[in-house]
Amino acid sequence: MALQQIIVFGVLALTLVLFVWGRWRYDVVALLALLAVTITGIAPADQAFAGFGHPAVVTVAAVLAVSRGLMNAGVIDILAKLLGRVGERPAAQVGALTSLVALYSAFMNNVGALALLMPVAIRMARRNGHSPSLLLMPLAFGSLLGGLTTLIGTPPNIIIATFRTDNGAAPFRMFDFTPVGLGVAVAGVIFITLIGWRLVPQRKSAASREALFEIEDYVTEVTVPEGSALAGKTLRDLAALTDAEIVVMGLVRQTRRRLAPSSFEVLRAGDVLIVEADPEDLQTLLDSAGVELTGNRKLSEDALKSDERIAVMEAVIMADSPFISNTVRQLNLRWRYGVNLLGVARFGARLRGRLADIHFQVGDVLLLQGPAETLPETLATLGCLPLAARNLRLGQPRRLALGVGIFVAALGIAAAGLLPVQITFVGAVVAMILSNILTLREAYDAVDWPIIILLGAMIPVGQALETSGGADLIAGGVLAASGQMPPVMSLVIVLVGTMFLSDLVNNAAAAVLMAPIAISVAHGMGASADPFLMSVAIGASCAFLTPIGHQSNTLVMGPGGYRFGDYWRMGLLLEVIILMTAVPLILLFWPLGIR
Repeated sequence: MALQQIIVFGVLALTLVLFVWGRWRYDVVALLALLAVTITGIAPADQAFAGFGHPAVVTVAAVLAVSRGLMNAGVIDILAKLLGRVGERPAAQVGALTSLVALYSAFMNNVGALALLMPVAIRMARRNGHSPSLLLMPLAFGSLLGGLTTLIGTPPNIIIATFRTDNGAAPFRMFDFTPVGLGVAVAGVIFITLIGWRLVPQRKSAASREALFEIEDYVTEVTVPEGSALAGKTLRDLAALTDAEIVVMGLVRQTRRRLAPSSFEVLRAGDVLIVEADPEDLQTLLDSAGVELTGNRKLSEDALKSDERIAVMEAVIMADSPFISNTVRQLNLRWRYGVNLLGVARFGARLRGRLADIHFQVGDVLLLQGPAETLPETLATLGCLPLAARNLRLGQPRRLALGVGIFVAALGIAAAGLLPVQITFVGAVVAMILSNILTLREAYDAVDWPIIILLGAMIPVGQALETSGGADLIAGGVLAASGQMPPVMSLVIVLVGTMFLSDLVNNAAAAVLMAPIAISVAHGMGASADPFLMSVAIGASCAFLTPIGHQSNTLVMGPGGYRFGDYWRMGLLLEVIILMTAVPLILLFWPLGIR
């Protein structure tokens, strides 16, 4: 083994370990890998950042922005409105939700499609007395299945399309993935609808907000008496007077109740504060601030949102949220954003520790209080997905027709090969901006920048694997393992290997690393590279065994109350079905063509 190969394999091994560990964000890990192969001279320094101009990276960014434009136009809401007619049977609800999210994911970002339907699924489950866990995992898996069907359905497809040029052929076109991807998606949705959802554990503790947070057990009223250290001080000064973890949720002055008061509100003698605190912190507040307990009366959540200007809302932490690995103290949530954190739930159970000391994770469910008018925008800034019902964007036929027209035109141009796909969808973004369907701010906000950085950094790393001969070395091992077996076994090994890798790391990274190996295996067999690239595309989007393989899986973990080991119960059988479906379809539409 040459020195360059040793270095490449070492860098990749460490990169995979860091991906799985999850302590650092995957875009940071990808940049470290890029720096490693560049500093060691394996990747040319003048080409280190060429990946950021790669057609796949540009296309992914453009598709994300177009997805946001379709949402703004109200395209997505038309079908979502029909879900209210599904009925109360779990199988019917699972089938409808999974099919709809798969349809969305074929033409927009997987996570975006999931985010649109998660609140609908949670509301549907609670209305019918079911646990959200019954619907959320099938919904997440459906979003992955739908992405298999078109070029723009998922980043791995876009990546694989451009890798085809390394074999001297034209990139895969818009619907080249459809014959195999659609068959796999249909088989997967049928399995989930008939059998899969029955294997999902029901976490009853997450069935309702009331049961999950039990907020009334932590809320009480205290009075600021004459001579109190708080009199004449602002609410912001409260933190300096006591070490207690106190959330001031409301202020009663004379007969007027104000919820979520300003942190600069000056307190007066006789004021009554509505506070959230556990018994220990409440006693500390009473001792250090000189306030008095008004009574033992418990306050309901309704009392905390009786002011129409104040809302109490659940939200789940997304992968790019500033909450990740931070605490409430570090974020300065109340003073910087004007919202109160009332509770945190993880794996379907409320965290009972001190809120100020909790290090947040992706998928944590938060209960927040803040101004009703600005709270949704604040949650977006904080990288959190509201789990409340969303206002549907209907009744704008001109905007709807224009949005659909731009999107269909982009699909047609890309499918016909009149323009490269990256040019086509960048043009679609510009058209949506000029027609006021999409603002420039929304276009930038829609782009998942960590994914863009991941792709831009990992593409040169994948190329280093190929140029160093590492891909050929791995391909030789694959061929040796399948040497005495039918040629199709090499295809199966590539597909299963990609599935396994995608369960551990980001699916885009899995595609970047496996594509050169797949091409090397094909060359070693004297076969066409197309079936092997198609197997990588399928395998990269089949991350069904763990919550860390894809953002969709991570996103439903908290609201569904799932544990790490819950995913394989349905996911393992689903991957077996996909394997049994995908291999014959790949061989049918993309023959090996061994010379």
